[in-house]
Amino acid sequence: MLLVVALLLGTAVAAWATPPGIPSAATARTQLNGLTVAPDGPSTGYNRDLFPHWSTVSGSCNTREEVLKRDGTNVVVDTSCAATSGKWFSPYDGATWSAAADVDIDHVVPLSNAWKTGARSWTTSKRQQFANDLSSPQLIAVTDDVNQAKGDKSPDVWKPPLTSYHCTYARMWIGSKHKWALTVNSAEKSALTSMLGSC
Repeated sequence: MLLVVALLLGTAVAAWATPPGIPSAATARTQLNGLTVAPDGPSTGYNRDLFPHWSTVSGSCNTREEVLKRDGTNVVVDTSCAATSGKWFSPYDGATWSAAADVDIDHVVPLSNAWKTGARSWTTSKRQQFANDLSSPQLIAVTDDVNQAKGDKSPDVWKPPLTSYHCTYARMWIGSKHKWALTVNSAEKSALTSMLGSC
């Protein structure tokens, strides 16, 4: 029985989207303590167009399509790199989808949050790198409705519906903020600390 459960758990975990560079809980705690704590800046001047996203990665494949291929299973794409079939398991809510149209690519740290916590002073080129970052835990394929419910909220206001994913989500958020030297506000830091406690 235990073996069956372990195998089932192993299968479920293997199907989860796993962006690269997710720090361990211990590393995330260290990184969180190293982040500058400051009130969020104003959203004045923010526009998604200031973060050019879904850049071409190779051939006809852009960042969104690369994440769909990375985070899905048995993904088939056409000549324009659009996913025509596959399965995507959204770790935020535990749902599985077989149509790419039902899946959004979430910016773990939302673009507008980045703007208010340091990115407003960046060049457009640096903001583009952030918005298309495939080398850190900043992009992940999730259920579109869940991503839209999250919007630009930080962890003190919004957390994934699946509480079992809170540890991983906090580690991803912290890893991205650490890499890009973005600030956190006090409520955000408190929420992240609490979420790391579930690891």
